[in-house]
Amino acid sequence: MSKITRIISANLNGIRSATRKGFLEWIATQNADFICVQELKAQHPDLSDDMRAPHGMTGYFHCATKKGYSGVGLYTRHTPDEVIYGFDDGGEFDNEGRCVEARFGNLSVISVYFTSGSNDDAAKQASKFRFLALFLPHILSLKAAGRELVICGDVNIAHHEIDLKNWKGNLKNSGFLPEERDWLTQFLSEADLKDVYRVLEPDTHQYTWWSNRGQARANNVGWRIDYQLASSHIAAKAIATSVYRDNMFSDHAPVIMDYERLL
Repeated sequence: MSKITRIISANLNGIRSATRKGFLEWIATQNADFICVQELKAQHPDLSDDMRAPHGMTGYFHCATKKGYSGVGLYTRHTPDEVIYGFDDGGEFDNEGRCVEARFGNLSVISVYFTSGSNDDAAKQASKFRFLALFLPHILSLKAAGRELVICGDVNIAHHEIDLKNWKGNLKNSGFLPEERDWLTQFLSEADLKDVYRVLEPDTHQYTWWSNRGQARANNVGWRIDYQLASSHIAAKAIATSVYRDNMFSDHAPVIMDYERLL
């Protein structure tokens, strides 16, 4: 049995598109224990057998009601004690397929896709703030129940200036608004979570998402908005991290984290 637990988080911007670009073949090279994926843009009937169970892993999916929108998944080669789909009792964000949690003893691995917000759409930005207002107490309830957490996903917030290339030009833009960044600071503090990438790489300028406009990816003008947020006890077990950029499955890049064995 491996002494390492590898966890990967990847926004796929469409699982069918990512599959055509070689994502499932890449999975076969990673020997991961958990792969959390976001933005499936697919419903259950759209998922092929290979998408559901690639290379010895089993996938658990929370799809949006709306076709071609949102959705999250979690692949694992371990058998969960329980899988929980959603977090707001069948409400607005459960209908959007935003969260799936797999439990293994007192460990919860969560794949989550935060709402994105918008500078030009007040209703969309209000939805983002509603999501944040609901997600924090949900995670606090898991912590209060004694659960150790690894939360993987597209948070759609760059936390600090180091986390995006053009921070001065984005101070008034969704994803880098002061109130969003303050919420993330509060979230980490109140839930006693660590941004695991920053635990290992406190000073590295590394991004996980690039706009499709211009030559953003080629020029590395990006944002770090994909995270693994872990309980302090688990974050202390992190030993290596990387952001995979050799192949482009999506406008995001997978975040890879190796921990001392968790299970």
